[in-house]
Amino acid sequence: MPKIVDHEKYRKELTDKAVKIFREYGYSGLGMRKIAQELGISKSALYHYFPSKEALFAECTKAVTSFDDETFDDVALKEISQQERVNALILIVKGIEKEFKGELSLLVDYLRPLTPAQVSADKNMQLANRKYLDMVAVFVGHENSQIVLCLMFGVLLQRLFDGGEYSFKEVEERLIHFIK
Repeated sequence: MPKIVDHEKYRKELTDKAVKIFREYGYSGLGMRKIAQELGISKSALYHYFPSKEALFAECTKAVTSFDDETFDDVALKEISQQERVNALILIVKGIEKEFKGELSLLVDYLRPLTPAQVSADKNMQLANRKYLDMVAVFVGHENSQIVLCLMFGVLLQRLFDGGEYSFKEVEERLIHFIK
């Protein structure tokens, strides 16, 4: 009897595994052969699901920036206090921190050959920026989303530089004061 494969589920599994591979190896040093090898599948099987490294990377970008919709229920968030919304945002930032070093390395590698105009026009960068801004806006409003996103990434970078010493509690307190 032939094996029945849920192609969408398998494609998602490949994408999730590829995210880790990109974080480990970067972007420029990877080819489809190496990615397939790391995934434990043939190169032709990988091409069956993704026509190019760029297409796979785009799917990985979507996966990394797909925030859980239940967490960001606008109605539920409007019913909680600003303090609770900031607490929830800080929890998300803490979650992002777990993979931040790998993501940052990958981002620098991906962007290195691009000019500022190319970065601005890059579909993956546009998607990631929009998704992060939308996620942050749910917690602090659209008028504050860009500055809070900058703060969020700045805090993650500072914590990377100081070995995690900078306090999330201090960020939380300052953020609440800022958005009042």
